[in-house]
Amino acid sequence: MDKNIDQLSLQEAKDLLRKWRENSERKSREIIDIWENVLVANAEKLGNEKLLIFEQVCVAALDCNRRWAEYLIKELMKEFPGSLRVHKYHAMNLEALEMYDEALEVLDSIIKRDETNAAPRKRKIAILKAKGKNTEAINELTEYLKMFMSDQEAWHELCDLYLQEQEYAKASFCMEELILHNPHSHLIFQRYAEIKYTQGGADNMETAKTYFAQAAKLNPNNIRALYGLLLTANNIANSSKCPASKKKDAIKLSEWAAANIEKQYKSKTDNSDVNCIQEFLEQLTIEA
Repeated sequence: MDKNIDQLSLQEAKDLLRKWRENSERKSREIIDIWENVLVANAEKLGNEKLLIFEQVCVAALDCNRRWAEYLIKELMKEFPGSLRVHKYHAMNLEALEMYDEALEVLDSIIKRDETNAAPRKRKIAILKAKGKNTEAINELTEYLKMFMSDQEAWHELCDLYLQEQEYAKASFCMEELILHNPHSHLIFQRYAEIKYTQGGADNMETAKTYFAQAAKLNPNNIRALYGLLLTANNIANSSKCPASKKKDAIKLSEWAAANIEKQYKSKTDNSDVNCIQEFLEQLTIEA
């Protein structure tokens, strides 16, 4: 943008906002500046784009926590009194004002009118999280996923909530669903392995080893997966219940992981750092 915002003509401001709408650019601060410096005094001259601009500025005002949001929502409600979209903005404004109970009432009314509307359900879950009501948020998110099972972000969110509540088995289930959606994501394999490692026990440790190894296979530069593989192999080998054959394989795997970790650090750090890593790895060495 060559001109300063306050130097834009009305037509230039409208053209710029239209360009951002068409490109789905959410330049909230710039939009608010254009509204305050150019458009607010010429609101009646916006023509057919008036309501589109009002909505665009309303979203920007919600992003920036500016007073214009309430005014624009009222204007939009006059034109579209039954619009669920406008009511959603109303709930978002109440949420921004920390009027959570009132926001939940509005969201519940939207959900009651349209059960397949994903946006108000997500906002409701976000409010419950903000209020620290994790159990209720989990219940709402579980119901949401019954309708929108392919929403990967929702599975990640549910996993995080279960981890906060130390429900590791249920968090594992969420990651299993994500693995089905992303069979080539080393980060998902790594996180699933970390949850299994945290659960502990011989079976979970074996599972963690397998998935750490897969994460390292998918991305050989994943240093966290290599560390996880090293620690898991050490844990298995040091177990008193580990048979001799399995212990031997675990030791080999541990040595392989340690060698790859050292290789990673040698390629990215100086000699002093490598020496520190070597000392650390020596402390984790398993005696056969």
